[in-house]
Amino acid sequence: MSLEVRGIQLGYDQEMVVRGLDFRLSAGEIGCLLGPSGCGKTTALRAIAGFEPLSAGEIRIGGKLASAVGRTVLPEKRSVGMVFQDHALFPHLTVDENVGFGLHRLSGKSRQTRVTELLRLVGLDGLEDRYPHELSGGQQQRIALARALAPEPAVMLLDEPFSNLDTGLRRQMGEDVRSILKTRGTATLLVTHDQQEAFTLADQVGLMYEGRLLQWDSPYLLYHQPACRYVAGFTGRGSYLKARVAGGRLEHVLGPSELPDSSLADGEELELLIRPDDIKPEPDGFPARVVSRQFQGAEIFYRLALKNGEEIGALFTSHNNFAVDETIGIRLDARHMIVFSTDGTDGIPTPPENQTNPEPSGT
Repeated sequence: MSLEVRGIQLGYDQEMVVRGLDFRLSAGEIGCLLGPSGCGKTTALRAIAGFEPLSAGEIRIGGKLASAVGRTVLPEKRSVGMVFQDHALFPHLTVDENVGFGLHRLSGKSRQTRVTELLRLVGLDGLEDRYPHELSGGQQQRIALARALAPEPAVMLLDEPFSNLDTGLRRQMGEDVRSILKTRGTATLLVTHDQQEAFTLADQVGLMYEGRLLQWDSPYLLYHQPACRYVAGFTGRGSYLKARVAGGRLEHVLGPSELPDSSLADGEELELLIRPDDIKPEPDGFPARVVSRQFQGAEIFYRLALKNGEEIGALFTSHNNFAVDETIGIRLDARHMIVFSTDGTDGIPTPPENQTNPEPSGT
């Protein structure tokens, strides 16, 4: 079944927290609301779950109205499964009892068949008689997912589900959970502050800022074709080069390049977004001096100074091992020329460079 969020607004104490949120997820599609602390993503999730009333807009699940102004279908009546940040398992119940908790309407045999199927799906069959405190954090997360899937909800909601896990386990759990949800074909919405988590799990990602959805797109387009500077800064590292439109081309220190927009006028001053992976080493290319380097295992991140004094970031495989103050050759290999106005804001504050993992949100 699908999830449709149509222009919803809601808030607390006359302060608007979510402003005109609008997106759609089809059956089997995984979406994500991404953003920093206080942006409204968890409030939006709670509204979809049925815990918060709307002041405008509507929410539809499987085409049926779940929330509108003055009308809210109870959470237990809207076919939604939810996985919380702290797992919320019942400590006095076994794994079997936790997963089957919401299946009281099924006969004993049908209930056990469903539980067995789900434990096999999440890779925890054989642990039916264990208690939550006897499981690792990752195993507890899998049990919480199995319990949420047990009633076969139309929509799954995941609230910062991996924030309490260590980095390696988060990555593995993300891959496993995506595979499980895709197997079940359930429309799913995740909220997170972690850009890498969003990109790993989701088919569509919406970046939020102060209750607004700045861009709803695939992870690829969100990174390579950001709608504004804020989106560009939040979704990954980036540098800006001065650029100018001249003779139907975009002129800059690494140029010329093709114009990204034919409506740009000759003489217009712009700034060109350069992602670190847009820069490649080239022995006979443009000269650049290594200002600093950060070894990251398979890759090295370099800060490079160009001949006109501008600096850019570059990410090379670690076989390209250059020393600080060494002069190297580079070339621009960008498939998407993204330019912004020179005022530097585009109406939205730019986050600090590489702000991809701000603190978790409580709203």
